Amino acid sequence: MKPTGKMISLLPWLFQTQFASQARKKRLAAEEVVGMDDNIVVPESGIEDQPRKESVPDDKNLVTVTETFVVAEGEAVNDDLSSTDADDNDKATTSPVDAASTAIGEEVASSDVLGPEIVNPEAVESEAIELPLGDTAREGGAHAAMMSQAFMDALNTGLFDPKWYQATYGLRFSTQREAFDDYLRKSRFAPVNPSPRFDSETYHRMYIDVFHAQQSPLQHYLLHGRSEGRQHVPATVRWFPREIVTPGKRLTPAASELKVALCLHVFYVDFLDRFAQAIERFPVTVDIYLTLADASFETRARQLFGEHARVGKLETRVVPNRGRNFGPVLVEYGQDLQEYDLFCHLHSKKSLYSGKEQTQWAEYLIEYLLRDTSVITRLLNAFAADESLGLYYPTTFWMMPSWVNHQTMNKGFMREWQEKLGLGHIPEFLSYPAGGMFWSRPEAMNGVLDQTWTYEDFPEEPLPNDNSMLHALERVLGPLAEHHGFRQLFFYPPTGQFTTDNGYITASYHGRLEQHIASIQAHACISFDVFDTLVRREYTVPDYAKLKLGKMLAEQGIVPSAQAFVKLRNDAESTLRRRANFQGDVRIEAIYDELADQLDVSPDTAQEWMALEYELDLEMIQPKDEMVELFNHLAAQGHILWVISDSYYNREQVGLMLRKAGVAAAYRLMVSSEEQARKDNGSMWVKVKQDLANEGIDRHLHIGDNVVADAQMPGDLGLTTFHILHPMDKWAALGFPPVLHGADALDEMQILKWGRLINEVGRNPFIGE
Repeated sequence: MKPTGKMISLLPWLFQTQFASQARKKRLAAEEVVGMDDNIVVPESGIEDQPRKESVPDDKNLVTVTETFVVAEGEAVNDDLSSTDADDNDKATTSPVDAASTAIGEEVASSDVLGPEIVNPEAVESEAIELPLGDTAREGGAHAAMMSQAFMDALNTGLFDPKWYQATYGLRFSTQREAFDDYLRKSRFAPVNPSPRFDSETYHRMYIDVFHAQQSPLQHYLLHGRSEGRQHVPATVRWFPREIVTPGKRLTPAASELKVALCLHVFYVDFLDRFAQAIERFPVTVDIYLTLADASFETRARQLFGEHARVGKLETRVVPNRGRNFGPVLVEYGQDLQEYDLFCHLHSKKSLYSGKEQTQWAEYLIEYLLRDTSVITRLLNAFAADESLGLYYPTTFWMMPSWVNHQTMNKGFMREWQEKLGLGHIPEFLSYPAGGMFWSRPEAMNGVLDQTWTYEDFPEEPLPNDNSMLHALERVLGPLAEHHGFRQLFFYPPTGQFTTDNGYITASYHGRLEQHIASIQAHACISFDVFDTLVRREYTVPDYAKLKLGKMLAEQGIVPSAQAFVKLRNDAESTLRRRANFQGDVRIEAIYDELADQLDVSPDTAQEWMALEYELDLEMIQPKDEMVELFNHLAAQGHILWVISDSYYNREQVGLMLRKAGVAAAYRLMVSSEEQARKDNGSMWVKVKQDLANEGIDRHLHIGDNVVADAQMPGDLGLTTFHILHPMDKWAALGFPPVLHGADALDEMQILKWGRLINEVGRNPFIGE
């Protein structure tokens, strides 16, 4: 029999499945070698056996993890323990860069799983100088001797290349040991690499215990991981920024004259010492504005900053616990900051994971907003030289979920800020200073910083982990700066580059579906969303079927216009939800019964309209080919498949749409109108979690395109998720113009013009396919 197109396209998957099986045979018996898929998020409870402690708000789903990692021959490396023989010493000492280059060429000839490119040592700046070795003494106790041995091992194996490290990250050191110590410190919380031969981020993702222990990946590998059989991979560039900004590394006269303020909100007293230490080598003198959560902090604050060599003016205020980090700075110092050229806003931030305090996110932000002298010098130079730059922060913390650069649950509060500030359309995915820490020109925050605020303007504690005016304010800062004509500037730590390109927000969605097959297949039960996950609409807009029906009814004189009918139809749905106190869900039959009363027609006539709306929608249903093919493939491999949808359509109607799209496998279908529970408010996921427990399923993965309903909500309940891009999000990520928003979403000419294009672009949810 001649193979069909679908059968042929499955061959790469089947090959990878076989390949993954071969790779799994190489695992340790304890299966300590686990791997990462940036798009699959395993909540904290899925990582550790220890009971979860209460975390600080805003930090849910911090770590992005999955359990399966496929490596080909020559890709993952466990360096021979005998690497300190004479020949290896000669090679590493003579030319560590050349040795790394050779190793890279041999080890990652074609690694699709790990990324498209590796760091090219020849691309770094030629001005890097050879450094003396530095301290290799074994005195100072067992720990000092152990670290000295790790340093020499790192050099001898070529896993640490001081010249490459210095040039790549724009740093200057007096010795190789000093450079090594800098790497060890930063790599505990930042994705910096020691050489082209070792990828720190991958090691942390593969071995989440090392991340939680806040250990340097290379340090752990040399002292423990290598002997335990753990592996490492060559350095991988996961994202290539465009529009690179290259400010000078020496402070310019213009930058030295900038009037700079630091606004520090301190809820945890130990952060006073962290902040004071972070500015010990700050390139300019700064004024400090402190807001303190407790009056007892004030003595320590004045001890640390009152006589600090880099501090000019010092102001301290004890503030109430209201407004989180934004309220105090806006209430206490908003007007004062208008007098500065630049200000930096930071606050103390901690999370509790695995039973111990986690500060990696805070350390990451402090490093690239305050402590790294090279970064700060270049930042000041950039702002002094380019008045169009208005806001700066490093790219989002690398261990956060792929979907975190999104409005998430905050759309309602975002709309309020948009109206208050006079902003235009804000995309679903957006760049913003996640964590609420940033540098800004005061003018870039006009509308917020220059207003008069009181603490009563902010919500009282406790606040939810998401969905508040403060979470929305954090997300509106980037659009606000751009609204005022400024550009945002970002720092990308893996490559040490500044850029104005915000493509990092969707960088983890690049690639091909085949790259994720092994990670998906690691789960016994896999559930899928329906709309924009398994099926797509020909013209993208969900309300187009209603608009078509409204056009027919308008021609009959039943409604004034097609748009008026869509509003009436959607208002009827909303009325039923309010009437039910937003419990359960509504059915499409009930919506049209409500319309019958409002339009004074018979229930039978209204039900005929209902059937017509469904038929018009069904006519436009098309498969998301790769996703449907994946679904059927997983069924053939013996996986348990569920389909879960928030929809007013009934189970039979949704099932017919799936059959039309080519879903041919057996599956359980859960529709909100039938189950009387919804994904977007979490009630459906409570039911799903209970059903999984009742059926004894402990390896479940959900795949869907809606950030809140398919990722954030199930993740908050401890379920593992794999988020894919909605067609509109992919359209925006590719740089196409914003269309079909607001009134345009119900303009048939606009729908016909753009809808089909967006549908075709969004057929495959991955970028670069």
